[in-house]
Amino acid sequence: MERSPQRILVQAAYEAFHARDVAALLDILDPEVQWVHPDGMADYGLGGTRTGHQGVMGFLARVPAVVAGMRLHPQEFVESGDRVVVFGVRDVTSVSGRTQRLKFVHSWTLRDGRAVRMEDIFDTVLFHRLIES
Repeated sequence: MERSPQRILVQAAYEAFHARDVAALLDILDPEVQWVHPDGMADYGLGGTRTGHQGVMGFLARVPAVVAGMRLHPQEFVESGDRVVVFGVRDVTSVSGRTQRLKFVHSWTLRDGRAVRMEDIFDTVLFHRLIES
């Protein structure tokens, strides 16, 4: 089955994230992208909506202060028009060294060959428990 341009773009974003290639990730994101995470992560400086490349870079710079490591494993891609929804799991390692596999849903909205919105949906209670362990 041939992959759509939308799926190729979203997969490239995960590849950039895995490679820790911020420049490649930013090339995929619209300069005014909305980068959205659950408000329940606000206590850790990771909740809410960040706007633009500077907002995304600020978010990414904050992550290492909260977790020691994270690896995303996208498993299923569902496409509808300008949206790609990804179901997957992430292996998150706490600062204390404990690793747990947590489910996520990412909703990507694409326009003109770039991501204009990425929303990360996950169980913040489980994430909190891991961070605080």
